[in-house]
Amino acid sequence: MKRLLLVITLMSFGNSIAQTPCVGGMAGSYPCNGFDLQSEFSLGYLNASQGNDSWGWTDPQDGKEYALIGLDNGTAFIDISDPVNPVYLGKLPTHTSSSTWRDVKTYNNYAFIVSEASGHGMQVFDLTRLRNVNNPPVTFTEDAHYNGIGGVHNIVINPDIPYAFTVGGSNYGGGPHFINISDPLNPVGEGGYGGGGYSHDGQIVIYNGPDTDYTGHEIYVGSNTDEVVIVDVTNKTNPQSIATISYSNSGYTHQGWFTEDHRYFIVGDEFDENNVGFNTRSVVLDFTDLDNPFEDFEYFGPTPAIDHNGYVKGNEYYLANYTAGLRVIDISDISNGNMAETGFFDSFPQNNNANYNGSWNVYPYFGSGNIVISDMSNGFLLVKSSVVDNIDPVAVCQNISAQLDENGDVIIPAEDVDGGSSDNSGFFTLSLVPNTFDCTDLGANTVTLTVTDSSGNTDTCTATVTIVDDLGPQFSCPSDSSETYDDGESYYTLPDYVADGVVTAVDNCTVSLSISQDPAPGTQLTDGVYTITFESTDDEGNTSDCSFELTVDEFLSNDGLDLNQGLSIYPNPASQTVIISSKYESITSISLIDIQGKLLYSEENLNNDIKSLDVSSLSKGIYFVKLNNSLTKKIIKN
Repeated sequence: MKRLLLVITLMSFGNSIAQTPCVGGMAGSYPCNGFDLQSEFSLGYLNASQGNDSWGWTDPQDGKEYALIGLDNGTAFIDISDPVNPVYLGKLPTHTSSSTWRDVKTYNNYAFIVSEASGHGMQVFDLTRLRNVNNPPVTFTEDAHYNGIGGVHNIVINPDIPYAFTVGGSNYGGGPHFINISDPLNPVGEGGYGGGGYSHDGQIVIYNGPDTDYTGHEIYVGSNTDEVVIVDVTNKTNPQSIATISYSNSGYTHQGWFTEDHRYFIVGDEFDENNVGFNTRSVVLDFTDLDNPFEDFEYFGPTPAIDHNGYVKGNEYYLANYTAGLRVIDISDISNGNMAETGFFDSFPQNNNANYNGSWNVYPYFGSGNIVISDMSNGFLLVKSSVVDNIDPVAVCQNISAQLDENGDVIIPAEDVDGGSSDNSGFFTLSLVPNTFDCTDLGANTVTLTVTDSSGNTDTCTATVTIVDDLGPQFSCPSDSSETYDDGESYYTLPDYVADGVVTAVDNCTVSLSISQDPAPGTQLTDGVYTITFESTDDEGNTSDCSFELTVDEFLSNDGLDLNQGLSIYPNPASQTVIISSKYESITSISLIDIQGKLLYSEENLNNDIKSLDVSSLSKGIYFVKLNNSLTKKIIKN
């Protein structure tokens, strides 16, 4: 016992401990079965008092792996691309105060972090910043913050759905709050669901299970204190309850996870071991019919430890089992009611009692097979299966075409190039290099798909990605308008709307566009209604056009006509320039005022029939133009 305490004490002051194989049921001071210790960082080294949640990110650019570790005072980022010699890159401090509870998930190349700390909201962190960190560890700053929530318990994200679901807060009775993260640095709240009450945790999937009524739907499953709720959240403005289900001996419904075929949902209850006195229990619910779920069977582990967070990967269930550490359970025969533990790594060697200490979370989804354990007392541990798999996966590619977006960019998921790759383990990850393309890449490009299994074995193949641009120029065209000519004239002369900046066009790839106007500038128009058309073709041959109707009238006399009657403001809405034309009264002064009444621009002592305003630097919104200190008109910046 003294030796054990000495080892733990030394660890608390140390950096990382190199790879320690599991031999004779021990990896150094840690009990184990089938899992080696790759490395670890103590809480002292991470400058924290307690650990909690964890997640992972694999850089699509080079396949490097990073561990994201929740701490009481922030979130730590660790480069584990060399798993035996990890690098603690730094910490993003908590947005407000320290808290026992912190949770982190990822979408694309961003981390989204919440906490129960008062007023914490949701932090957004650009993970690509981890590629180049000088003199680690450093103190990071958040890249964006969402304050539509305060303190919440958890965050749920599916990487295929551009929404974050925060749960366990004050919004929607503690139910999921929907946050659109399609633009990660500008999260937008879009409602929520409070019909099921407080959600402690949840999972969101694009459903592809046996109940074909819901194929392709976004299904949220919440662990809601004393029951599990199933909700169709495909339509965020009108989420629909599908079913609720309770189970025997419920204490506190904590967390659960789908099997990969979406037939079963494995639930962990955080109070049942203490309340009833049995060993670690996992409840298996049958979701064959989402409208009528039922409890199928129970699995009991070998220790009395409390189960916390569990995740399915292939035919294995990876459970953070508090004082019993990581437990790995074979679920390949779950349809026959059978589950069996195949290995473990006990990150809390002191005991396996039913109390709240030890492994809070595990992250088993790295392509390398490395598994992150975040331990409340012992910090960050990285482990890997001792089983040696020397069989390489089989990479299969397919050629594809990809369309550039309106910004002239496209990011191609590796899955799009995968033509049916496989591995004997049943689990592998994909990476694609290069995967980001722009206008300079039009035409055929050779890419390399790398398939990596859980033992680090790889195979590659190459494919041709043809980048195309089918988008024509995007026009900014004025609204329909009217013009007049005086009794001393016999026609209205059509201006050059392009040269005047009234009509503009931009293209995703072509920098300089030529815009034609029909009828041409200088055309003399008599009374009537005319369609003024503009057309442009980009360098790839894509043609776009826009038009507006111009009504031309003859005024026989302008006697008694004032500024308002002869005033034209165009384009409106506008993005760059607004033209103000006065036919019957000169413009002597002009002011620009925002919606709050703040004066943005003013000019006096004018004598103009036409005046242009540059609005390109203004934010989108409503503004007011005051002319001659008497007439006020509204303009819109888009």
